Amino acid sequence: MFSIEHEFDATIVTLVDEGTAPLGEDVVIHMFEDCVTIEQYDPRTDTVQKITLSNTQVQDLTAALDLPEGVYMLKRTAD
Repeated sequence: MFSIEHEFDATIVTLVDEGTAPLGEDVVIHMFEDCVTIEQYDPRTDTVQKITLSNTQVQDLTAALDLPEGVYMLKRTAD
């Protein structure tokens, strides 16, 4: 299950783990104009862990989801 919310400066996607136990903590993705952050609560440390990806890294990740094992470099076009 997931939800999508549109805020003033970001789109927020929350991924909720479903199914049989053990379940993972929710993953919250904030998509800003210049970056994407991914947050997940860590019960071992009682903190929220955050990763920030540049838009280029997000493009690479998107491409990687559909490619076989290997090392790749995307050809970028000027916007």
